[in-house]
Amino acid sequence: MKTDDRYSRQRLFAPIGEAGQARLAHSKVVIIGCGALGAMQAETLARAGVGNLTFVDRDFVEESNLQRQIMFEEADARDRLPKAIAAARRIARVNSDIRVEPIVAT
Repeated sequence: MKTDDRYSRQRLFAPIGEAGQARLAHSKVVIIGCGALGAMQAETLARAGVGNLTFVDRDFVEESNLQRQIMFEEADARDRLPKAIAAARRIARVNSDIRVEPIVAT
């Protein structure tokens, strides 16, 4: 995908512009907890073009998470994936231009 097109609206928005988009691309964000709130923030940041996302979570995806945690799918629960790993996989599909690092904290 051509990244010039992806962020064109943000570049046109004066408070962000070219310089702001470049800062986003070089930014690093750590999200502690990939549940409902962390998942929403992670996807929003990835779609905005934040260049480096790190997810830290010690929990595993369970079926009871699926109705409120939009990041996860049935396969994640079936495979009992760690939330940080499932979140990183999802975000890589949302925006392959950014770097995503999962950390499964114990």
